Amino acid sequence: MGFSGRSQPSFVKLGLTFTGYLCWILLLIGANSQKTDPEEVNALRAIKKSLIDPYHNLGSWNRGDPCTSRWAGISCYNTTLDDDYFHVREMSLLQMNLSGRLSPELVHLSYMKIMDFMWNNISGTIPKEIGNITSLELLLLNGNKLTGSLPDEIGYLHNLDRLQIDENKISGSIPKSLANLNNAKHFHMNNNSLSGQIPPELSKLPNLVHLLLDNNNLSGRLPPELSKMPNLMILQLDNNNFEGSTIPLSYGNISCLLKLLRNCSLQGPIPDWSNMPNIAFIDLSLNKLSGTIPAGVLSENMTTIDLSSNNLNGTIPASFSRLPLLQKLSLANNSLSGSVPSTIWRNRILNQSETLILDFQDNRLSIISGSLILPSNVTVSLRGNPICTRGNLIQFCGSYEEDFNEMFNLTRSNACPPESCPPPYEYAPASPVARCFCAAPLLVGYRLKSPGFTKFRPYFDKFEHYVSSALDLNIYQFHIDSVAWEKGPRLRMYLKIFPAYVNNSIHLFNGSEVLRIHGLFSGWRIHGNAVFGPFELLNFTLLEPYKDEFPSSSPFGISKGALAGIILGTVAGSVTLSAVAFLIFFRSHKRRHRADSKRRPSSRVSIRIDGVKDFTYGEMAVATNNFNSSSFVGQGGYGKVYKGILADGTVVAIKRAQEGSLQGEKEFLTEIELLSRLHHRNLVSLIGYCDEEGEQMLIYEFMSNGNLRDHLSGKFELVLF
Repeated sequence: MGFSGRSQPSFVKLGLTFTGYLCWILLLIGANSQKTDPEEVNALRAIKKSLIDPYHNLGSWNRGDPCTSRWAGISCYNTTLDDDYFHVREMSLLQMNLSGRLSPELVHLSYMKIMDFMWNNISGTIPKEIGNITSLELLLLNGNKLTGSLPDEIGYLHNLDRLQIDENKISGSIPKSLANLNNAKHFHMNNNSLSGQIPPELSKLPNLVHLLLDNNNLSGRLPPELSKMPNLMILQLDNNNFEGSTIPLSYGNISCLLKLLRNCSLQGPIPDWSNMPNIAFIDLSLNKLSGTIPAGVLSENMTTIDLSSNNLNGTIPASFSRLPLLQKLSLANNSLSGSVPSTIWRNRILNQSETLILDFQDNRLSIISGSLILPSNVTVSLRGNPICTRGNLIQFCGSYEEDFNEMFNLTRSNACPPESCPPPYEYAPASPVARCFCAAPLLVGYRLKSPGFTKFRPYFDKFEHYVSSALDLNIYQFHIDSVAWEKGPRLRMYLKIFPAYVNNSIHLFNGSEVLRIHGLFSGWRIHGNAVFGPFELLNFTLLEPYKDEFPSSSPFGISKGALAGIILGTVAGSVTLSAVAFLIFFRSHKRRHRADSKRRPSSRVSIRIDGVKDFTYGEMAVATNNFNSSSFVGQGGYGKVYKGILADGTVVAIKRAQEGSLQGEKEFLTEIELLSRLHHRNLVSLIGYCDEEGEQMLIYEFMSNGNLRDHLSGKFELVLF
């Protein structure tokens, strides 16, 4: 079949273009031949079979390869550039409404560093095989219905930083083998049914910071050896049964910033903690302690002292008057006598921004020494003492019951017009340069497990600075939406994290920034704080604008084989496309085509392609802030590439042809039709085009994968959720 000379150049051009793209696809397919380790793929399938997934949150586990097909909750990496396979680095299945059991096949994820099943309904026992995943750094199983004992094999996890099994139904004793975990910093085993004695061998752990064992069935003596732990900050043992045990005198030397030994059936004297410069919170209430309260000078960091419901006698030490940050002093239900020193509250007359609670009910106190002027921010209760038989001390003799169910909303009004932000956008907290701009926040459920204070308001600003600094964000991007005390006491809060204000654009986090912030929370990379103590992540909620950007499915960890394929693909593709461009340039009537494309004619050839939109020049100018240099991301032989944001919030890459690359209108639309038919997971999708105002542009989905130099240096990891 023959072709006329007039139609041959277009046909040749089309054929060469199609051949070039076909070669490019084949080379990319070869470059992407690397897959997940088959043993790990089989393990993931077995793990899924052992779980019950009523909401199909693991539906993506039925297709493709875990590390290249966006399996929910899975992130991957290469251990070395010589490795032929991807390996599962993280399994993050936080709050997915999963039930069922943990499969022993987890052992085959032998390169995994983070195992996160938090806040599900998983039952059964913890498989002992987990102890063979020696690469594991975070073992997060809290908030489930796990039973049985904690396997001795956990002691083999020499790289473990954090063990969280709290809020389950785990029983049995604490394995002595945990003393082998020299890298461990956090043992959170509270709210279970653990029994037996605390192993004194745990004192060998050089890096342990948090030891949380409250609300179990532990018994026996308190090991004095724990006082030798050099970095222990929080010792939380309340609501256990150490019947007949005393507080070892050596505990007076522990450098803990927080001690909770409430309701532990302890007896004997209170150690002298006057030599502890860092201690901030003491709760020894509901025990059987006797003797007098040590009179030594306590740390100026002290916020809370609760010695209520013991068998203490003697007087109230005057040293309690020298605690500037004190929020609560409870000595109720003891046998204290003598006078109440008014110096404890006198200094609050000058500082009325912070509250002070003094609960001295049901003792034998007979007089107040000094001034009877009570500041409005101080609550004193002496009910049940001889002093209240007098009729002129009404302000001191009322009852007091602390309510840890107090809730308060911290949403701030910024005087912006009502209902001007379309949901899910909302007014962001005012930045230094703009007010009332709409943005889509990230929503984070967050809980302080052992806060070193009784009242949060004095620490509100400090907490904002602490978290925003840890997240590397401006202070105005971080907002505490609500706060509520819970049993423990624990402090639950909901946080909103807003994108920064940038000109008049739509304010969204990009996908990489969402991943970064999520990783800081889920990887516990927010360093501990002496005042706020350990935290736990309750949820990380993504609003609709972020559904497509997170999680990412871009392969960041690449082996030499895959990298070589990409390099060969790049070279071959460049040669092929250069040849095509040369033939097009040689065979085309460049001057006529350039003149034709200066202005779109009224008899414009139109096409309709499903999924490909015809954009106006004005829309492209708005998307790129008039092609501002800040939107420029790269350049090739075709022209420049800009990052843009469409009116609906979609982030796109816009290829803007330079003058020498302009085609005739018919040829340009034919190329668009061809591109719209090309589909492969390694090719970005064509979203639309622009062909007016003497311009030709192709609009693709934006992929922020880093450049070739980043891949060569191994900076990136493959992150798949």
